[in-house]
Amino acid sequence: MPSLFDMSSSKWRAARGEAALSDVHASVVLPKGAWRRFAAFLGPGYMVAVGYMDPGNWATSIAGGSKFGYTLLVVALISNVMAIVLQALCARLAIASGRDLAQACRDAFPRWISLPLWLSAELAIIATDIAEVIGTAIGLNLLFGIPLELGVLITALDVFLILWLQNKGFRWLEAFVITLLGIITLSFGIQIFLADPVWGDVIRGFAPTVEILRNPEMLYLALGILGATVMPHNLYLHSAIVQTRAYGDSLAEKREALRFATWDSTIALMFALLINASILILAAASFHSNGLTEVAALEDAHQLLGPLLGQGIAPMLFAVALLACGLNSTVTATLAGQAVMEGFLQIRLPPWLRRAITRMIAIVPAALVTLYYGSAGTGKLLILTQVILSLQLPFAVVPLVLFTADRKKMGAMAAPRWLVAFAIVIAAIIIALNVKLLWDFATATAG
Repeated sequence: MPSLFDMSSSKWRAARGEAALSDVHASVVLPKGAWRRFAAFLGPGYMVAVGYMDPGNWATSIAGGSKFGYTLLVVALISNVMAIVLQALCARLAIASGRDLAQACRDAFPRWISLPLWLSAELAIIATDIAEVIGTAIGLNLLFGIPLELGVLITALDVFLILWLQNKGFRWLEAFVITLLGIITLSFGIQIFLADPVWGDVIRGFAPTVEILRNPEMLYLALGILGATVMPHNLYLHSAIVQTRAYGDSLAEKREALRFATWDSTIALMFALLINASILILAAASFHSNGLTEVAALEDAHQLLGPLLGQGIAPMLFAVALLACGLNSTVTATLAGQAVMEGFLQIRLPPWLRRAITRMIAIVPAALVTLYYGSAGTGKLLILTQVILSLQLPFAVVPLVLFTADRKKMGAMAAPRWLVAFAIVIAAIIIALNVKLLWDFATATAG
Protein backbone atom coordinates (compact mmCIF):
# COMPACT_ATOMS: atom_id res chain seq x y z
CA MET A 1 0.00 0.00 0.00
CA PRO A 2 1.53 3.36 -0.98
CA SER A 3 2.29 5.80 1.79
CA LEU A 4 0.12 8.88 2.06
CA PHE A 5 3.36 10.86 1.82
CA ASP A 6 3.94 9.49 -1.71
CA MET A 7 3.52 12.57 -3.90
CA SER A 8 2.43 10.51 -6.92
CA SER A 9 -0.75 9.51 -5.09
CA SER A 10 -1.39 12.39 -2.70
CA LYS A 11 -1.83 15.20 -5.29
CA TRP A 12 0.01 17.68 -3.09
CA ARG A 13 2.20 19.94 -5.20
CA ALA A 14 5.40 19.44 -3.23
CA ALA A 15 6.88 17.28 -0.51
CA ARG A 16 5.90 18.31 2.99
CA GLY A 17 9.42 18.98 4.14
CA GLU A 18 10.18 19.07 7.86
CA ALA A 19 7.34 17.97 10.12
CA ALA A 20 5.23 20.36 12.17
CA LEU A 21 6.86 21.20 15.53
CA SER A 22 9.72 18.93 14.48
CA ASP A 23 11.36 19.03 17.92
CA VAL A 24 8.42 17.05 19.35
CA HIS A 25 7.06 15.35 16.20
CA ALA A 26 6.15 11.67 16.81
CA SER A 27 7.81 11.94 20.23
CA VAL A 28 4.98 10.17 22.09
CA VAL A 29 5.38 6.44 21.49
CA LEU A 30 2.14 4.45 21.48
CA PRO A 31 2.06 1.28 23.61
CA LYS A 32 0.37 -1.97 22.66
CA GLY A 33 -3.27 -2.54 23.52
CA ALA A 34 -6.24 -0.47 22.34
CA TRP A 35 -7.01 1.16 25.70
CA ARG A 36 -3.38 2.00 26.42
CA ARG A 37 -2.98 3.46 22.91
CA PHE A 38 -6.13 5.53 23.41
CA ALA A 39 -4.79 6.78 26.76
CA ALA A 40 -1.56 7.81 25.00
CA PHE A 41 -3.63 9.98 22.63
CA LEU A 42 -5.21 11.96 25.46
CA GLY A 43 -3.63 15.41 25.67
CA PRO A 44 -3.77 17.41 22.43
CA GLY A 45 -7.54 17.81 22.75
CA TYR A 46 -7.17 19.38 26.19
CA MET A 47 -4.56 21.81 24.91
CA VAL A 48 -7.00 22.81 22.18
CA ALA A 49 -9.89 23.02 24.66
CA VAL A 50 -7.99 25.74 26.53
CA GLY A 51 -8.73 28.14 23.66
CA TYR A 52 -12.47 27.66 24.15
CA MET A 53 -12.40 28.89 27.74
CA ASP A 54 -9.78 31.63 27.52
CA PRO A 55 -10.14 34.96 29.40
CA GLY A 56 -11.53 36.57 26.24
CA ASN A 57 -14.69 34.42 26.60
CA TRP A 58 -15.26 35.09 30.30
CA ALA A 59 -16.73 38.58 29.99
CA THR A 60 -19.30 37.46 27.40
CA SER A 61 -20.44 34.52 29.53
CA ILE A 62 -20.61 36.68 32.66
CA ALA A 63 -22.60 39.35 30.81
CA GLY A 64 -24.97 36.75 29.34
CA GLY A 65 -25.59 35.07 32.69
CA SER A 66 -26.08 38.28 34.63
CA LYS A 67 -28.41 39.79 32.02
CA PHE A 68 -30.54 36.80 30.99
CA GLY A 69 -29.98 34.11 33.58
CA TYR A 70 -29.62 30.59 32.19
CA THR A 71 -31.28 31.25 28.83
CA LEU A 72 -28.06 31.45 26.79
CA LEU A 73 -26.74 28.05 27.92
CA VAL A 74 -28.13 26.60 24.69
CA VAL A 75 -25.85 28.94 22.73
CA ALA A 76 -22.81 27.57 24.59
CA LEU A 77 -23.98 24.06 23.69
CA ILE A 78 -24.40 24.86 19.98
CA SER A 79 -21.01 26.58 19.91
CA ASN A 80 -19.44 23.47 21.38
CA VAL A 81 -20.96 21.22 18.70
CA MET A 82 -19.43 23.47 16.03
CA ALA A 83 -16.05 23.31 17.75
CA ILE A 84 -16.14 19.51 17.98
CA VAL A 85 -16.71 19.17 14.21
CA LEU A 86 -14.00 21.66 13.20
CA GLN A 87 -11.37 20.24 15.54
CA ALA A 88 -12.13 16.72 14.31
CA LEU A 89 -11.45 17.98 10.78
CA CYS A 90 -8.10 19.36 11.96
CA ALA A 91 -7.09 15.95 13.26
CA ARG A 92 -8.25 14.34 9.99
CA LEU A 93 -6.16 16.72 7.89
CA ALA A 94 -3.03 16.16 9.99
CA ILE A 95 -3.26 12.37 10.23
CA ALA A 96 -4.30 11.78 6.62
CA SER A 97 -1.80 14.12 4.97
CA GLY A 98 1.00 14.42 7.49
CA ARG A 99 0.64 18.21 7.25
CA ASP A 100 -0.70 20.81 9.59
CA LEU A 101 -3.10 23.47 8.33
CA ALA A 102 -0.31 26.00 7.73
CA GLN A 103 1.73 23.55 5.65
CA ALA A 104 -1.36 22.58 3.66
CA CYS A 105 -2.13 26.22 2.87
CA ARG A 106 1.45 26.85 1.77
CA ASP A 107 1.29 23.90 -0.63
CA ALA A 108 -2.21 24.37 -2.01
CA PHE A 109 -2.27 28.09 -2.70
CA PRO A 110 -0.03 30.39 -4.75
CA ARG A 111 2.28 32.68 -2.83
CA TRP A 112 0.04 35.74 -3.30
CA ILE A 113 -2.65 33.87 -1.34
CA SER A 114 -0.54 31.91 1.17
CA LEU A 115 1.40 34.96 2.38
CA PRO A 116 -1.73 36.96 3.27
CA LEU A 117 -3.07 33.81 4.96
CA TRP A 118 0.12 33.66 7.00
CA LEU A 119 -0.20 37.33 7.97
CA SER A 120 -3.82 36.73 8.91
CA ALA A 121 -2.87 33.76 11.09
CA GLU A 122 -0.07 35.70 12.78
CA LEU A 123 -2.40 38.61 13.48
CA ALA A 124 -4.95 36.24 15.00
CA ILE A 125 -2.32 34.67 17.25
CA ILE A 126 -1.06 38.08 18.36
CA ALA A 127 -4.64 39.15 19.14
CA THR A 128 -5.23 35.92 21.05
CA ASP A 129 -2.03 36.24 23.00
CA ILE A 130 -2.77 39.85 23.94
CA ALA A 131 -6.10 38.76 25.41
CA GLU A 132 -4.41 35.96 27.37
CA VAL A 133 -1.64 38.26 28.62
CA ILE A 134 -4.21 40.76 29.86
CA GLY A 135 -6.31 38.01 31.45
CA THR A 136 -3.26 36.64 33.27
CA ALA A 137 -2.31 40.13 34.44
CA ILE A 138 -5.83 40.72 35.79
CA GLY A 139 -5.64 37.37 37.60
CA LEU A 140 -2.32 38.35 39.20
CA ASN A 141 -3.80 41.70 40.19
CA LEU A 142 -6.92 40.20 41.77
CA LEU A 143 -5.05 37.43 43.57
CA PHE A 144 -1.83 39.09 44.69
CA GLY A 145 -2.48 42.82 44.20
CA ILE A 146 0.24 43.03 41.53
CA PRO A 147 -0.27 46.17 39.41
CA LEU A 148 -1.56 45.41 35.91
CA GLU A 149 1.48 47.00 34.31
CA LEU A 150 3.86 44.71 36.20
CA GLY A 151 1.58 41.70 35.70
CA VAL A 152 1.73 42.11 31.93
CA LEU A 153 5.53 42.04 32.06
CA ILE A 154 5.59 39.02 34.39
CA THR A 155 3.64 36.97 31.84
CA ALA A 156 6.68 37.14 29.56
CA LEU A 157 8.44 34.72 31.89
CA ASP A 158 6.15 31.81 31.03
CA VAL A 159 8.09 31.30 27.80
CA PHE A 160 10.86 29.81 29.96
CA LEU A 161 8.33 27.52 31.64
CA ILE A 162 7.19 26.29 28.22
CA LEU A 163 10.76 25.56 27.15
CA TRP A 164 11.58 23.75 30.39
CA LEU A 165 8.48 21.56 30.23
CA GLN A 166 8.86 20.76 26.55
CA ASN A 167 12.52 19.83 27.03
CA LYS A 168 11.34 17.24 29.56
CA GLY A 169 8.91 15.86 26.98
CA PHE A 170 5.69 17.00 25.31
CA ARG A 171 3.63 14.95 27.74
CA TRP A 172 4.96 17.13 30.57
CA LEU A 173 3.59 20.20 28.81
CA GLU A 174 0.23 18.47 28.35
CA ALA A 175 0.22 17.43 32.01
CA PHE A 176 0.82 21.06 33.04
CA VAL A 177 -2.16 22.22 30.95
CA ILE A 178 -4.43 19.45 32.24
CA THR A 179 -3.43 20.21 35.85
CA LEU A 180 -4.41 23.86 35.44
CA LEU A 181 -7.69 22.75 33.86
CA GLY A 182 -8.30 20.67 36.98
CA ILE A 183 -7.70 23.74 39.15
CA ILE A 184 -10.17 25.75 37.06
CA THR A 185 -12.78 23.00 37.33
CA LEU A 186 -12.39 22.68 41.08
CA SER A 187 -12.60 26.46 41.53
CA PHE A 188 -15.84 26.77 39.60
CA GLY A 189 -17.27 23.63 41.18
CA ILE A 190 -16.91 25.16 44.64
CA GLN A 191 -18.27 28.53 43.51
CA ILE A 192 -21.35 26.94 41.92
CA PHE A 193 -21.93 24.92 45.10
CA LEU A 194 -21.85 28.16 47.07
CA ALA A 195 -24.11 29.93 44.55
CA ASP A 196 -26.69 27.09 44.75
CA PRO A 197 -28.33 27.59 41.31
CA VAL A 198 -31.86 26.42 40.50
CA TRP A 199 -30.97 23.22 38.65
CA GLY A 200 -34.34 22.94 36.94
CA ASP A 201 -33.72 26.34 35.35
CA VAL A 202 -30.19 25.27 34.43
CA ILE A 203 -31.51 22.23 32.54
CA ARG A 204 -34.16 24.34 30.78
CA GLY A 205 -31.42 26.76 29.76
CA PHE A 206 -30.01 24.12 27.39
CA ALA A 207 -33.30 23.96 25.46
CA PRO A 208 -33.63 26.12 22.29
CA THR A 209 -35.91 29.14 22.54
CA VAL A 210 -37.13 31.65 19.95
CA GLU A 211 -36.77 34.36 22.58
CA ILE A 212 -33.09 34.61 21.64
CA LEU A 213 -34.07 35.67 18.11
CA ARG A 214 -36.82 38.03 19.22
CA ASN A 215 -34.81 39.95 21.81
CA PRO A 216 -32.12 42.07 20.06
CA GLU A 217 -30.05 42.44 23.21
CA MET A 218 -30.17 38.71 23.90
CA LEU A 219 -29.30 37.97 20.27
CA TYR A 220 -26.29 40.27 20.47
CA LEU A 221 -24.89 38.43 23.51
CA ALA A 222 -25.66 35.09 21.84
CA LEU A 223 -23.70 36.21 18.80
CA GLY A 224 -20.87 37.21 21.09
CA ILE A 225 -20.75 33.74 22.67
CA LEU A 226 -20.86 32.02 19.27
CA GLY A 227 -18.52 34.43 17.52
CA ALA A 228 -15.79 34.24 20.15
CA THR A 229 -15.85 30.47 20.60
CA VAL A 230 -13.93 29.10 17.60
CA MET A 231 -10.57 30.85 17.27
CA PRO A 232 -8.22 30.55 14.28
CA HIS A 233 -5.10 29.59 16.24
CA ASN A 234 -6.80 26.46 17.59
CA LEU A 235 -7.20 25.06 14.08
CA TYR A 236 -3.50 25.51 13.33
CA LEU A 237 -2.51 24.25 16.78
CA HIS A 238 -4.52 21.02 16.74
CA SER A 239 -3.35 20.00 13.27
CA ALA A 240 0.24 20.36 14.52
CA ILE A 241 0.21 18.85 18.00
CA VAL A 242 -1.82 15.75 17.07
CA GLN A 243 1.29 14.73 15.12
CA THR A 244 3.27 14.42 18.35
CA ARG A 245 1.93 10.84 18.47
CA ALA A 246 3.93 8.15 16.65
CA TYR A 247 0.89 6.46 15.12
CA GLY A 248 2.53 4.90 12.03
CA ASP A 249 2.13 5.26 8.26
CA SER A 250 -0.32 2.53 7.23
CA LEU A 251 -3.94 3.34 6.46
CA ALA A 252 -5.16 1.12 9.30
CA GLU A 253 -2.87 2.88 11.80
CA LYS A 254 -4.00 6.27 10.56
CA ARG A 255 -7.68 5.35 10.85
CA GLU A 256 -7.09 4.22 14.43
CA ALA A 257 -5.19 7.43 15.17
CA LEU A 258 -8.03 9.53 13.74
CA ARG A 259 -10.57 7.68 15.86
CA PHE A 260 -8.54 8.16 19.05
CA ALA A 261 -7.70 11.81 18.25
CA THR A 262 -11.36 12.59 17.56
CA TRP A 263 -12.42 11.04 20.86
CA ASP A 264 -9.67 12.99 22.61
CA SER A 265 -10.78 16.36 21.22
CA THR A 266 -14.49 15.59 21.67
CA ILE A 267 -14.11 14.63 25.33
CA ALA A 268 -11.87 17.64 25.96
CA LEU A 269 -14.31 20.04 24.30
CA MET A 270 -17.18 18.67 26.37
CA PHE A 271 -14.96 19.53 29.32
CA ALA A 272 -14.60 23.04 27.89
CA LEU A 273 -18.41 23.25 27.64
CA LEU A 274 -18.59 22.36 31.33
CA ILE A 275 -16.29 25.28 32.22
CA ASN A 276 -18.02 27.79 29.94
CA ALA A 277 -21.44 26.72 31.21
CA SER A 278 -20.14 27.02 34.78
CA ILE A 279 -19.12 30.64 34.20
CA LEU A 280 -22.58 31.47 32.84
CA ILE A 281 -24.35 29.50 35.58
CA LEU A 282 -22.30 31.25 38.27
CA ALA A 283 -23.20 34.65 36.83
CA ALA A 284 -26.88 33.72 36.57
CA ALA A 285 -27.10 32.31 40.09
CA SER A 286 -25.00 35.04 41.75
CA PHE A 287 -25.86 38.20 39.80
CA HIS A 288 -29.08 37.75 37.79
CA SER A 289 -30.98 36.20 40.69
CA ASN A 290 -29.97 39.18 42.86
CA GLY A 291 -31.08 41.80 40.34
CA LEU A 292 -27.54 42.63 39.12
CA THR A 293 -28.06 42.45 35.37
CA GLU A 294 -25.26 44.66 34.08
CA VAL A 295 -22.16 42.82 35.31
CA ALA A 296 -19.61 42.24 32.54
CA ALA A 297 -16.14 43.30 33.71
CA LEU A 298 -13.98 40.60 35.28
CA GLU A 299 -12.95 42.92 38.11
CA ASP A 300 -16.60 43.71 38.94
CA ALA A 301 -17.55 40.03 38.99
CA HIS A 302 -14.65 39.29 41.34
CA GLN A 303 -15.58 42.12 43.68
CA LEU A 304 -19.27 41.17 43.88
CA LEU A 305 -18.95 37.42 44.44
CA GLY A 306 -17.86 37.65 48.08
CA PRO A 307 -20.77 39.73 49.42
CA LEU A 308 -23.34 37.87 47.30
CA LEU A 309 -22.25 34.34 48.21
CA GLY A 310 -21.36 35.22 51.80
CA GLN A 311 -17.99 33.53 51.49
CA GLY A 312 -14.61 35.24 51.23
CA ILE A 313 -13.24 32.21 49.38
CA ALA A 314 -15.46 32.77 46.31
CA PRO A 315 -13.62 35.79 44.84
CA MET A 316 -10.27 34.12 45.56
CA LEU A 317 -11.33 31.00 43.64
CA PHE A 318 -12.54 33.20 40.77
CA ALA A 319 -9.12 34.88 40.59
CA VAL A 320 -7.29 31.54 40.81
CA ALA A 321 -9.35 30.16 37.93
CA LEU A 322 -8.73 33.28 35.84
CA LEU A 323 -4.97 33.12 36.44
CA ALA A 324 -4.84 29.40 35.59
CA CYS A 325 -6.89 30.03 32.48
CA GLY A 326 -4.62 32.86 31.35
CA LEU A 327 -1.44 30.81 31.89
CA ASN A 328 -2.88 27.87 29.96
CA SER A 329 -3.96 30.05 27.06
CA THR A 330 -0.58 31.73 26.67
CA VAL A 331 1.11 28.32 26.46
CA THR A 332 -1.11 27.10 23.64
CA ALA A 333 -1.07 30.40 21.75
CA THR A 334 2.73 30.40 21.75
CA LEU A 335 2.85 26.83 20.37
CA ALA A 336 0.36 27.83 17.67
CA GLY A 337 2.63 30.74 16.75
CA GLN A 338 5.55 28.39 16.22
CA ALA A 339 3.48 26.04 14.02
CA VAL A 340 2.15 28.89 11.89
CA MET A 341 5.53 30.49 11.19
CA GLU A 342 7.22 27.18 10.44
CA GLY A 343 4.33 25.88 8.34
CA PHE A 344 3.79 28.92 6.14
CA LEU A 345 7.37 30.14 5.78
CA GLN A 346 9.45 26.99 6.41
CA ILE A 347 11.58 29.12 8.73
CA ARG A 348 13.21 27.00 11.40
CA LEU A 349 14.09 29.18 14.33
CA PRO A 350 15.28 27.70 17.62
CA PRO A 351 12.16 26.94 19.71
CA TRP A 352 13.19 29.37 22.46
CA LEU A 353 13.63 32.19 19.93
CA ARG A 354 10.30 31.56 18.16
CA ARG A 355 8.42 31.50 21.45
CA ALA A 356 10.21 34.57 22.74
CA ILE A 357 9.32 36.46 19.54
CA THR A 358 5.65 35.41 19.79
CA ARG A 359 5.42 36.50 23.41
CA MET A 360 7.20 39.82 22.91
CA ILE A 361 4.96 40.75 19.97
CA ALA A 362 1.96 40.31 22.26
CA ILE A 363 3.43 41.89 25.36
CA VAL A 364 4.65 45.12 23.75
CA PRO A 365 1.18 46.48 22.78
CA ALA A 366 -0.40 45.12 25.97
CA ALA A 367 2.29 46.74 28.11
CA LEU A 368 2.02 50.07 26.28
CA VAL A 369 -1.76 50.19 26.70
CA THR A 370 -1.71 49.26 30.38
CA LEU A 371 1.07 51.74 31.10
CA TYR A 372 -0.77 54.55 29.33
CA TYR A 373 -4.44 53.86 30.06
CA GLY A 374 -4.49 51.44 33.01
CA SER A 375 -7.32 48.95 33.48
CA ALA A 376 -9.77 50.93 31.33
CA GLY A 377 -7.41 50.62 28.39
CA THR A 378 -7.02 46.88 28.82
CA GLY A 379 -10.78 46.46 28.61
CA LYS A 380 -10.84 48.31 25.29
CA LEU A 381 -7.91 46.25 24.03
CA LEU A 382 -9.72 43.02 24.92
CA ILE A 383 -12.67 44.10 22.80
CA LEU A 384 -10.38 44.97 19.91
CA THR A 385 -8.69 41.55 20.03
CA GLN A 386 -12.08 39.81 19.70
CA VAL A 387 -12.90 41.93 16.64
CA ILE A 388 -9.55 41.03 15.07
CA LEU A 389 -10.16 37.34 15.72
CA SER A 390 -13.56 37.61 14.06
CA LEU A 391 -11.93 39.03 10.95
CA GLN A 392 -9.33 36.26 10.73
CA LEU A 393 -11.56 33.23 11.37
CA PRO A 394 -12.82 32.64 7.80
CA PHE A 395 -9.24 32.50 6.51
CA ALA A 396 -8.65 29.37 8.62
CA VAL A 397 -12.05 27.66 8.53
CA VAL A 398 -12.60 27.78 4.75
CA PRO A 399 -9.24 26.18 3.77
CA LEU A 400 -9.73 23.50 6.44
CA VAL A 401 -13.10 22.47 5.01
CA LEU A 402 -11.76 22.57 1.43
CA PHE A 403 -8.75 20.37 2.22
CA THR A 404 -10.59 17.71 4.21
CA ALA A 405 -13.27 17.42 1.49
CA ASP A 406 -10.66 16.95 -1.29
CA ARG A 407 -10.34 13.23 -2.06
CA LYS A 408 -7.28 13.84 -4.23
CA LYS A 409 -5.43 15.30 -1.26
CA MET A 410 -6.91 13.18 1.52
CA GLY A 411 -7.27 9.87 -0.30
CA ALA A 412 -9.24 7.20 1.54
CA MET A 413 -9.43 9.42 4.63
CA ALA A 414 -11.32 12.29 3.00
CA ALA A 415 -14.23 13.50 5.10
CA PRO A 416 -17.56 11.81 4.22
CA ARG A 417 -20.06 13.94 2.36
CA TRP A 418 -22.43 14.32 5.32
CA LEU A 419 -19.57 15.65 7.45
CA VAL A 420 -18.47 18.03 4.69
CA ALA A 421 -22.03 19.35 4.35
CA PHE A 422 -22.27 19.81 8.12
CA ALA A 423 -18.92 21.59 8.20
CA ILE A 424 -19.95 23.92 5.36
CA VAL A 425 -23.09 24.90 7.27
CA ILE A 426 -21.04 25.50 10.42
CA ALA A 427 -18.49 27.58 8.52
CA ALA A 428 -21.26 29.66 6.93
CA ILE A 429 -22.92 30.27 10.31
CA ILE A 430 -19.66 31.23 12.01
CA ILE A 431 -18.72 33.60 9.20
CA ALA A 432 -22.18 35.19 9.14
CA LEU A 433 -22.21 35.66 12.91
CA ASN A 434 -18.75 37.17 12.91
CA VAL A 435 -19.71 39.55 10.10
CA LYS A 436 -22.73 40.53 12.19
CA LEU A 437 -20.52 41.16 15.22
CA LEU A 438 -18.16 43.28 13.15
CA TRP A 439 -21.05 45.26 11.71
CA ASP A 440 -22.48 45.89 15.16
CA PHE A 441 -19.06 46.96 16.43
CA ALA A 442 -18.55 49.31 13.47
CA THR A 443 -21.99 50.92 13.79
CA ALA A 444 -21.63 51.28 17.56
CA THR A 445 -18.23 52.90 17.15
CA ALA A 446 -19.51 55.24 14.45
CA GLY A 447 -22.46 56.17 16.63
